[in-house]
Amino acid sequence: MPTCSARYRTQMATLREKGRQHPIPEAIELLKEMGGAKPNKKDYRGLRKRKGFDQTVEVVLHLGIDPKQADQMIRGAVSLPKGIGKIKRVIAFCPEEMAESAKAAGAVEVGADELVKRISDGWLEFDVAVAHPSLMGKVGKLGRILGPQGKMPSPKSGTVTPDIAQAVKEYSAGKVEYRNDAGGNVHAPVGKLSFATKDLQENVEAFIDHIRKARPQAAKGQYLKRVCLSASMTPSVTLDVS
Repeated sequence: MPTCSARYRTQMATLREKGRQHPIPEAIELLKEMGGAKPNKKDYRGLRKRKGFDQTVEVVLHLGIDPKQADQMIRGAVSLPKGIGKIKRVIAFCPEEMAESAKAAGAVEVGADELVKRISDGWLEFDVAVAHPSLMGKVGKLGRILGPQGKMPSPKSGTVTPDIAQAVKEYSAGKVEYRNDAGGNVHAPVGKLSFATKDLQENVEAFIDHIRKARPQAAKGQYLKRVCLSASMTPSVTLDVS
């Protein structure tokens, strides 16, 4: 029979009012408190303690959309005002004349035919791929490789663009890509637990506002049904976004 860990029980005791909606600043403070909560030594039962790390904070929005309908899909990318505390490795498929500016913007690799071949041969040591529209005929051949990993350039996510240098700069700094899942939920990282409360609040509010503006015209009824915030190793906290 599954049981809750000592850490989880300690965190839930910190949460106190399970299911209650919290203002964003209060929710962030609760996450910080739960993130630092440690069970008593006797609760470890001889197990080795985990080393501390800077947990990622994630926001989850349950939306009033029908994910089976193409005109209600939510997908895109957004740059958060305070970043997400992670530098991403970006590659750029671009014409030769744009290679220098793409590298200057932070691309780890740039190119066209040679880069396509390198990836076809199995090289995948990057987080994001951006592409110039003129090269999508060649990059499209990589769909079976990059698609399942979520790395395939797409106009909807902003990774297919004529402004390669700007795209590389934004994604290197941690521009957030998102898309709804089969349950109508959107997940996105909004920073690290070590961020100042004010900075996390600014990122959370910016992302929620962005999703509000992305509401499909075909969506009916309540759009933001529930919004939760959690860290890598904490329970979620429900937000009051009314």
